[in-house]
Amino acid sequence: MNRKMTREIKVGSLRIGNGMPVVVQSMNCTNTLDVEATLRQICALHEAGCELTRVAVPNMDAALALKSIVIASPIPVVADIHFDYRLALAAIENGAAKIRINPGNMKDESAVAKVAAAAKNRGIPIRVGVNSGSIATAVVDRFGGVNAQSMVYSAMNAIQLLEREDFSDIIVSIKSSDPKLMIESYRLLSQQVDYPLHLGVTEAGTVKEGVIRSAVGIGTLLAEGIGDTIRVSLTGDPVEEVHAAYSILKSLGLRQRGITLISCPTCGRTAVPLIEVANEIESRIKGLPYNIKVAVMGCAVNGPGEAREADIGIAGGDGEFLLFKKGKPVRKLSKENVIEELMTEIHICGKDSLYRGK
Repeated sequence: MNRKMTREIKVGSLRIGNGMPVVVQSMNCTNTLDVEATLRQICALHEAGCELTRVAVPNMDAALALKSIVIASPIPVVADIHFDYRLALAAIENGAAKIRINPGNMKDESAVAKVAAAAKNRGIPIRVGVNSGSIATAVVDRFGGVNAQSMVYSAMNAIQLLEREDFSDIIVSIKSSDPKLMIESYRLLSQQVDYPLHLGVTEAGTVKEGVIRSAVGIGTLLAEGIGDTIRVSLTGDPVEEVHAAYSILKSLGLRQRGITLISCPTCGRTAVPLIEVANEIESRIKGLPYNIKVAVMGCAVNGPGEAREADIGIAGGDGEFLLFKKGKPVRKLSKENVIEELMTEIHICGKDSLYRGK
């Protein structure tokens, strides 16, 4: 797909925009004052593939704790700032790789100017993070509600304020819990700026519902070439956000990390416990580093053909399974041993893919 070219912004060692791979990020749900717990969660996120994480900085103690977190973190850490510009200044002083400010609740232009000056001095970017729930009342009234026009206007005001301070290391997000509004807003904003865009459906919901809403919003824009970094916002373990983000990116061919699992929905021809097998295989392959495609199919007649692009897979028959590779049958597997035997074959195929640099 043709991605919109945006300017390149550096966040620590990361390069965002300018056609670089879409960066996956998340946000810690730990108390930032609990440095040990926060670092444990950052390491878990990093292991899952997260490349950038954000921590809440609601008070000065959290801003000071940031110093210990940044030093030990394996990935760049972003400071999430609301209301008090002094927290942004302290976070910058204590090593934040990026500052996120919400123009809807930081209304003092002189305060924003001070943050821009400090960030420029340290060479770190600022994310202008517009949220549909915090648009200024005057802006809402001017545009007749919370809509794409009022969202973009709020973002552009903050961007122009930073630009007046000769600051241009900017990343922009313009999130809503409504995927349709989020899509419309990013489309409009993308026409007006060349800054990298951070995509997300804010307050998307629980893991089950939130993944769907995020896939609709984020996936639609990515398919149109819009977006340079993403966060899937879920009510749950943030590691699940990272897994979901990669699933969205893999489905569009934008990133490849870990195994892609395809499985059929079952039908009246299914004569094996396919659902149980597919769920177990999914749980076992999560986190494996192999960049391969695995298929779990229910029909021995059509399964291998329908999944011929899979590196390896199984198709159910009359109480047994057929193992196939690249659509070609290899041997039969009993339903009692199918999971263990398939996992053995996955490891063999996966290690071979790593050796070949696939």
